[in-house]
Parts: sequence; C-alpha cells; structure tokens
Amino acid sequence: MVTRPLLPETKPRRGWRWALLGIAIGAVLAVVPFAPARWLSGALSNWSQGRLVLANPRGTVWNGTAAVVFASGVGGAEAISLPGLLHWRMRPNWSGLSASLDLPCCAATPLELKASLRAGGMQLEWQDARSRWPATMLTGLGAPWNTLKLDGALDLSTKAFAMQWDGPTLRIAGQATLDATDVSSSLSTLRPMGSYRLTLEGGNRPTLLLSTREGSLELNGSGSWNGTTFRFNGEASAAPGREDALSNLLNIIGRRDNARSIITLG
Repeated sequence: MVTRPLLPETKPRRGWRWALLGIAIGAVLAVVPFAPARWLSGALSNWSQGRLVLANPRGTVWNGTAAVVFASGVGGAEAISLPGLLHWRMRPNWSGLSASLDLPCCAATPLELKASLRAGGMQLEWQDARSRWPATMLTGLGAPWNTLKLDGALDLSTKAFAMQWDGPTLRIAGQATLDATDVSSSLSTLRPMGSYRLTLEGGNRPTLLLSTREGSLELNGSGSWNGTTFRFNGEASAAPGREDALSNLLNIIGRRDNARSIITLG
C-alpha cells in the first residue's frame, strides 16, 4: 500500500490559518481607531461600579466629549454632574498611553496623565497641576457624603505624583495636597464651618496628614498606607461657643468622647 505524503495537505491548512489571522488583525486595526466613546464610558462605569460615569459620550475612545457624573453606584439615587463637558484625547505609545483631560469647569489647563505597563502591573503618572472642584460632587458618591452634603471648594495640587500597581500592592510617589475652603454641611447651621488641608506624601510608607487652617470645626489627624491597607486616626471638636451648632455633626462623623469625636478608619 502506498502512503500519500502529508506535506501537500498541510500547506493549504496553514495558509488558511495565516490568512484568517491576517483578516482578524486587519479588522482590529480598522476598528480600533474609530472605537466609539461609549465603549470608554461603559468600561469606566464598570470599573468604578457605577460611581464615575461619562454621560452622553460623543466621538471616539481616543478623542471625545461627555458630561462627568458622580453617582452612588449602579441604580443609586444620588447623582451629581460637573458643570460643562469633559473633552479627552488619548494617544497610545510603545509603553502604554498618554491622556489629556480638558475640563474647563475645574482646571484652567488640561490635566495630563501617562499610563505605562510594567512587569506585574502598571504605573499612572500625573503632570504637576492645580485644579478646583466643587465639594458638592462628593454627595453623588453615596455614604457618608450624601449624609454630610458638603459645600465649598476643593483645590487639588499635585507634584511628581505617581501610583504604581505591583499585583495587589499599590505604591505612591510624590505629593498631593487638597485644600478644602469654606466648607459647610447640611448637618450644621454654621456656614462656613471652616477650611482644612489634606496632604498626601508618597514614599516607602506614604502618609496622610489632616489639619485645620481655620474655622469653628477643628479637624486633625494622620494616617499611613502600607501598600495594601490604609489606617487613619483623627479627632474633631468644636471651638468654644460653637458646641451646640456642631453637636449633630460631631455625632455623625465619629465616635463621641465627651466634647470630641474620634475618627478611626482602617
């Protein structure tokens, strides 16, 4: 019995495989540049579990506009929209991608970000910038912010700030400072209650420092991040003569200890 050689039969099969692979790659390269902005909106909503939403997106994944909505989760009752629209531009590169976020309501110049892939994770870097955000946006994130219903201005500044994920470990470098100015709450008749500063210092063991710049409500505390968990200990108290006006708020934000409210996280 004569055995037929296999080579003539396997060549066409391999040829078809390469042809199909080429068609698939070509289709991806043709579609990706024009991927609709709603794909980015859906991915961001899923990643944030419905807490950050790009509403009514227009354009593409790489160049588009949308309204920014902070929500308390999928189907949540609370939702706060920032004024105006966000316009974004993203550009891929060999190591990851760069993004420019133009949000006139909150930043005088576009916010520049760079994401890069690393062994076992990724790194996200912020270009040094300043921005101002309405404290009311926190209400849309749900508890406890929807109870406090804060008002005021949140000024954020970053310096050489970066976050690096190595598996489950998050490393932080640089500095981020948040100044909360003329803060008020629906739980107190005092308007404003005060102004405060949060300072995040990166490093081997990043630290968070809370201090009171001025005001009738005094907030102070400190915390640290060990790569996977965050711990914070602080206290709140009322200035002399303001105890009654701030009593309800002090009962909510921490564990009451006579005139103080003890704040513990983690």
